[in-house]
Amino acid sequence: MKLTFLGTVATLLMMEEKNLTWQNYFIISGITDLLQLQAPIFLQVLLIYLIILGGNLIILLLICMNTQLHTPMYHFLCHLSIMDVFYSTVTMHKTLDTYVSGNKRVSFSACIAQLYFYVAFLCCEFLLLTAMSYDRYVAICIPLKYTMIMNKKVYKLMATMCWILGFLEVLPAIYVIYDIYCFKSNIVNHFFCDLLAIMKLFCHSVNKMELMIYIMSLFVGVLPFSLTIMSYIFIIRAILRIHSSTGRWKAFYTCSSHITVVSLLYVTLFCLYMRPTSAFTLESDKLVSLFYTALTPMLNPLIYSLKNKDVKLAFWRLVNKTNKLLL
Repeated sequence: MKLTFLGTVATLLMMEEKNLTWQNYFIISGITDLLQLQAPIFLQVLLIYLIILGGNLIILLLICMNTQLHTPMYHFLCHLSIMDVFYSTVTMHKTLDTYVSGNKRVSFSACIAQLYFYVAFLCCEFLLLTAMSYDRYVAICIPLKYTMIMNKKVYKLMATMCWILGFLEVLPAIYVIYDIYCFKSNIVNHFFCDLLAIMKLFCHSVNKMELMIYIMSLFVGVLPFSLTIMSYIFIIRAILRIHSSTGRWKAFYTCSSHITVVSLLYVTLFCLYMRPTSAFTLESDKLVSLFYTALTPMLNPLIYSLKNKDVKLAFWRLVNKTNKLLL
């Protein structure tokens, strides 16, 4: 009788260990499981991705070909376009590949690599937007010293540091996830290896991981956001001191594109990530994730081109040159 009882307990423990174990691969569930929506979603995601590539490559081409745009602000804009292309490619390439091949399986290492690059590019973008706000602060608040402060060496160093710090800041959290050996399931309820979706699969308490996310958010999100807000407080004060309404509007207009991009990115990310995991609903979070991983990189070139006279002039010059060559 005792042997039978011990055998039953051992079997249950083995079954539990089998269910809660280290995974060699994950299965990405995708945006939806409805078969009738697979083709429309694929076409929409493909269209958005092509617009992201086209829009950001045009921005890069315009800035590289026009010497008038070789200034600190446009140098930062080049880096922003590169980040947007990489950032969207990291998250959307597997989605497109899944719809084409039907293979939803991704290895554990590949999933963690995707998560790392996704968060790293996002961190780089936060830091770059902060550097861009400082550039606007110097241009409006200290215009006479702008060329001396934001010289070529300084703004190139700032852009480089954004890349380096962005990739380094993510390493502790990725190391913790990579060291985890126990998952409740290998099905990731998302369209890419998102941090929140993976945390839902942890066997044990996520309190330690939540604490690390909040600490990382402090340095990656809150601190850059605070510096950006401080820059704009000084900018607004400087604009209000301008006597002419034309001068005030011109000064504000130079910042309007950056303010729009910052607001778009920070609002969506803070609403999504600055919550306890108990408040997550992955089905609705998929839509929010799709918004900032696809629509934000797609809108950035439009925002900077529609609100920027220099970019629009450079674009029409390029169009006229192309027309002359074709004729």
